[in-house]
Amino acid sequence: MSGLIAILKKNVRQYMMVIALAVAMISFGLLTDGIFFRPVNLTNLVLQNSYVLILAVGMLLCTLTGNVDLSVGSIVCFIGALCGVMMVDLQWNPYVAMLVALLVGALIGMWQGFWIAFVNVPPFIATLAGMLVFRGLGQVIMKGQTKAPFPREFQLISSGYIPDSFGGFAVGKLNFHVFTLLIGLLIVALITFSEIKKRKKQKEYDFDILPAGVWLGKVIFIATVLVAFTVVFAVYKGFPNILILLGILVIAYQFVASKTVQGRHIYALGGNRKAAELSGVKVRWVMFWIYTNMAILAAVAAMVFTARLNSATPKAGQNFEMDAIAACYVGGSAVSGGVGTIIGAVVGGLFIGVLNNGMSIIGISTDWQQAIKGFVLLAAVAFDLYSKSRSSKVS
Repeated sequence: MSGLIAILKKNVRQYMMVIALAVAMISFGLLTDGIFFRPVNLTNLVLQNSYVLILAVGMLLCTLTGNVDLSVGSIVCFIGALCGVMMVDLQWNPYVAMLVALLVGALIGMWQGFWIAFVNVPPFIATLAGMLVFRGLGQVIMKGQTKAPFPREFQLISSGYIPDSFGGFAVGKLNFHVFTLLIGLLIVALITFSEIKKRKKQKEYDFDILPAGVWLGKVIFIATVLVAFTVVFAVYKGFPNILILLGILVIAYQFVASKTVQGRHIYALGGNRKAAELSGVKVRWVMFWIYTNMAILAAVAAMVFTARLNSATPKAGQNFEMDAIAACYVGGSAVSGGVGTIIGAVVGGLFIGVLNNGMSIIGISTDWQQAIKGFVLLAAVAFDLYSKSRSSKVS
């Protein structure tokens, strides 16, 4: 029992956020008489928050160093405007235009990374300047106009669904998307296998582990939730394309952050910069690539957002940086750096998305929604500081 309590204390932020997300979803499900859990609403929830989750993945790496990137919303505006010129005005091939957009995003990131890493401009100042520069350039390109419509191939990034090669099957009035069901079951199998392998390794190295019953309950709960959501998507149109893209990004970045040398260097830098330098970590290059990566993901988010609206607008990307930063801190990232996970940032982004969606359904105005999100962010950071102060007193 003491071992279980110790593990829960060690992962209190992670478990609290998951519990908070579950409570929020169940509460809105009850308050909306089940409307929240309808397939069309859950699909919209993913589509509406996809850009925030993509930005949160990159922003998490920034917060691990104890910094943020304030320019991502403006980069979204600028890249969206660029896509509008290339695809709407110049009629470029959408795939060529998307590749160019990614390359421009990388160049923007390298530009900002240079000032941060090699000129020692504080990230807050460098990205604040970027926020002003790229917002201005985006509006110069747009000239106050909206560019639309975009080619169908480009729109499918956000509006498309994975095709069902098996044709689907009907049970009464319900028609199931078979390929979605198979993908969902494969994900459940992989997560179960991963949990078994992880537990086996922890036993080998004599780490603290959850009691067998609790661990089994956790695995069954995760599997049940994933199967339930898979069925919900399967009875609608299947998994959206953007959900597959998000899944790939989350898995890839979670692997890099937790299983590679580069990921450990980021955590080391955030934990103690001087110690990381003395240990041989190339701190300047780590910072350079973190901000280059952030701008590339901002370019991806720009294309996703523009494709969803089917238009490029001068106001695109406003406050996106705030949503991404809030997602990271609500998801358990420490203000001082060195603590946080990709999964946590995604859960934080989903929590904020659930709040937005649920409050909209029950009729709470956008003004109150902003205020409530502010209180949630403040509570998350206060909880982080409180946890740190308690742990320092205990030690």
